[in-house]
Amino acid sequence: MRHEVVDTNLAGERELKPALLRGFRRRCPNCGAGPMFKGYLTVRRSCPSCGEELHHHRADDGPAWATILVSGHLIAPAMLIVYSNWSPEPWVVAVSFSLVFLVIALYLLPRIKGLMVAFQWARRMHGFGGEEG
Repeated sequence: MRHEVVDTNLAGERELKPALLRGFRRRCPNCGAGPMFKGYLTVRRSCPSCGEELHHHRADDGPAWATILVSGHLIAPAMLIVYSNWSPEPWVVAVSFSLVFLVIALYLLPRIKGLMVAFQWARRMHGFGGEEG
């Protein structure tokens, strides 16, 4: 069963919020039914559900940069609080928070990439508007 989403506003911008929510869930920004990725970070050429082409994206290093930024801003205050309140050994802080950082980063990376692809789709960037480029 193919999900078709009719886009009546072909020249303008698509709705951003639903596209971003679908992207965060790693779903097609057009229909929300088909998976955006085949594997961990590889974006499909097109949605298996609605046929929307997804290969136009230009996420490059943006998702990795944003993942490190967000993860670092979550971990740094937590490290400061833990170290100043309980004074554990520095190696305990380093090892434990490195593992926590790794888990957060691995969780966020595909979701942030999904957000970036969905943003490009919603704003018709890089060929998502029908023109190649």
